Amino acid sequence: MAKNVAAPTSSPVDEVTVALGERIRAMRHARRLTLVELASASELSHPFLSQLERGLTRPSMGSLERIARALGTSQVELLSVDRPATTGDEVDVVRADEGSSGAYAEGIARMLVSDPRSFHPMEFRAENVEFGDFFDHDEDEWMFVLDGTVEIDLDREGRPDVLAPGDSVFYAGGTRHRWRSADGRAYRLIIVKEHPARL
Repeated sequence: MAKNVAAPTSSPVDEVTVALGERIRAMRHARRLTLVELASASELSHPFLSQLERGLTRPSMGSLERIARALGTSQVELLSVDRPATTGDEVDVVRADEGSSGAYAEGIARMLVSDPRSFHPMEFRAENVEFGDFFDHDEDEWMFVLDGTVEIDLDREGRPDVLAPGDSVFYAGGTRHRWRSADGRAYRLIIVKEHPARL
């Protein structure tokens, strides 16, 4: 059953909410989904999503997670709203204490760029010992293990692959994937994903 999770207003809530709505709309268009299709996939109401895309309401974290999964992306990517690149800004330095961060799969990710780019590099940290749900999205993705040991399940016949520090894996868009700690300890990854709205 489709849900409304916030009461719409008649004017934009704030700049961040407007930018988030624009980002959701851009990603929905990149996925070639109608509002009705996104509403069905996210189990949220069509009117609510319409208000959200116009910046007239803000979502709860639960509804944002539903939207992210329906779009094949993550909360952190939706919340790291692109800001216009400055003229001639070919360098983007993100310090260790900077970068948008938020929920991603079973852990926390931090975006490692701030300006619009053709790919999304992220630092990912987690310690989950159980596989979560499979993710799949249209974008290619590459993962590099910095710390810990990770078991990655690419939904293929055979056993999942175990990756140690220094190992990496690439999988094409559309590949179902999920991962977990292989030894019960925390792990840290670098994930590089194509920009969802730029395919």
